[in-house]
Amino acid sequence: MNKEYRYILDKSSKKHLCPECGKKRFVKFLDTEIGEYLPDVYGRCDKGDGHYFLDPYTDGYAKNIQEQKNGIQTDWKPQRPTIKRRPKLITVFIPVEVLKQTLSGYDKNTFIQNLLLNVPFPFQVQDIESVISLYRLGTIKNSYRSGAVTFPFIDIENNIRTIQVKQFDKTNHTTGTDFLHSIIEKHHIRKSKPLPQWLTAYNNNEIKVSCLFGEHFLKQYQSAKVFLFEAPKTAIYGTLYFGFPETSNIVCLAVYNLSSLNLEKCKALKGRNVYLFPDLSQDGKAFNLWSNKAQEIQEQLEGARFTVSDLLEQLAPEEDKDQGKDIADYLIKLDWQQFRKLKEYPKPEPVEKFEAPQPDKQEEQELIKTQEDDRIKKLRNRVADLRKKIAGVEMECKSLESTFIQASERCKVKWYCPEYIKEPPTANKLRELIYWTS
Repeated sequence: MNKEYRYILDKSSKKHLCPECGKKRFVKFLDTEIGEYLPDVYGRCDKGDGHYFLDPYTDGYAKNIQEQKNGIQTDWKPQRPTIKRRPKLITVFIPVEVLKQTLSGYDKNTFIQNLLLNVPFPFQVQDIESVISLYRLGTIKNSYRSGAVTFPFIDIENNIRTIQVKQFDKTNHTTGTDFLHSIIEKHHIRKSKPLPQWLTAYNNNEIKVSCLFGEHFLKQYQSAKVFLFEAPKTAIYGTLYFGFPETSNIVCLAVYNLSSLNLEKCKALKGRNVYLFPDLSQDGKAFNLWSNKAQEIQEQLEGARFTVSDLLEQLAPEEDKDQGKDIADYLIKLDWQQFRKLKEYPKPEPVEKFEAPQPDKQEEQELIKTQEDDRIKKLRNRVADLRKKIAGVEMECKSLESTFIQASERCKVKWYCPEYIKEPPTANKLRELIYWTS
């Protein structure tokens, strides 16, 4: 009969930070009677190498709790286990010589040849050569992955973190995925040869895909916007359609897959404007996952601004979502030449800075004198116009006064007219005069 234990490892998927390695893969012990976790030191790290495991039944914790329950006082105190600290492993990179061995055989490279021959709108050789050079794409010339393309993940310091190997069919859909270090290891094992020294050390790396695809040219284009996709293939399609960095001011990168978006990888995007394009998925799970992660990363990454595109979510039919299509599936159906024209705008010619000639003191004084003379001339003209108008008004008044005097003398109007019309200055007063003399 199986014994029922009060303290068991939590059976849920919830993970905590390991007290020893600090990674979020620690499973705590759970008290089944009260439904609460035991102190943080009790549990097991799920890394798999057994570097941390503390059982409440072996260190006296369970016995102490039981004795306290029975009213027995003890001096027992929890003891943190003595942990043998392992030296921190140094990240090992793939030698440049290994990468160089892949940089040929493009006539046998299915992915490259498809871009030249088998897509609806074949690309020019010059563009394909440029994209090969930019991303340092290569070819597997032998082994069971013969004809596959290599996607090297090279960090911002030009260290080769890993080299992904992809096999495609005639429509550039994936038929197989591998890694170059794994292919090399299998080859040596099959031939009963010892592994190269670098590979033995490289296999100790905890994480292989530890940077962004295309990260190595971020330094070269420091002001460019970043388009971030899931897969390297999509990033390459993005460059071929949106344009190369030097003309579009856009760099197209990839994280590797849906679950690979994290803060550690995105540290190279500090201070950047990043636009994310997750693949389609049922019920928008991929979009929601990246939206949440992007928000978390942005809050921890100084100066970065993350925007998740919902273009595909809004426009794609449900069938495409069920198939998990990505933006590359739509781009490849378009004429890349026409598409690039939509993204290209005429750049203004550089404007030479105009500096007005500085006059010497004599010229400056003459300029001031000329301006003053112009102002005086205008004022004089205005005064002359005013004088002409005043003279006209004075002549009109004299004429009216003379007419009034002559009329008043004839009919002696001064004896019974109001005094205010003795000297009428206007035509209205003249009308009053006529009224009184008529």
